[in-house]
Amino acid sequence: MTALIHVIDDDESFLRSMERRLRGHGYAVAVYASVAEFLMRPDPEAPGCVLTDLQMPKRDGFDLQEALAKSPNPLPVVFVTGKGDIPTSVRAMRAGAEDFLTKRVAIGDLVAAIERSIQRDRRERAERLRRAQARSMIAKLTDREVQMLLGIVKGMQNKEMADEYGLSERTIKYHRTVLTRRLDIYTSVDLTRLVQDAGISTAELTAMAAAAPPGPRQGE
Repeated sequence: MTALIHVIDDDESFLRSMERRLRGHGYAVAVYASVAEFLMRPDPEAPGCVLTDLQMPKRDGFDLQEALAKSPNPLPVVFVTGKGDIPTSVRAMRAGAEDFLTKRVAIGDLVAAIERSIQRDRRERAERLRRAQARSMIAKLTDREVQMLLGIVKGMQNKEMADEYGLSERTIKYHRTVLTRRLDIYTSVDLTRLVQDAGISTAELTAMAAAAPPGPRQGE
């Protein structure tokens, strides 16, 4: 999907000028006169980035930055403002802005900031997708399989897991085999990477595994 550059500014003349400049450089552009108008855009999940003024009536650039940070797919933000100082730019960058530019910025510098933002958006979308897929895979595991996964992530040997969970080594081997076949992942390194990709901490995985009974169940 083509990246869309969103430009937000309450100065209509600047807004139209920016739209012409960016379209002239081959970008797809959408313009908005306010933060509220932008937040009501028809396709909030579309890839791209945001160029926004800082000082605007009602909701300003920082309000927009905060709203984007809370969204499922936040777009990178580049501030393009007529008024700014060092403390303001530092605040913007610490909150995750890709760049902080003045309205007199050279087109080459502006394009460079946009390209960085588009690449960042692609990376972050890929990471969110990877995390969602990994979490989905783990969510489908049984309590016992999560328990096996925890043991593997902690680097435990079969005997240690057997002692820890009150099962025989044979039962541990069986459940580990079931786990690897269900996930289609067969090495401890790759299983650990799956948990890392999911963004699940050892403490969180421990809580998930706690639902498994401590000793043998019928048929084990």
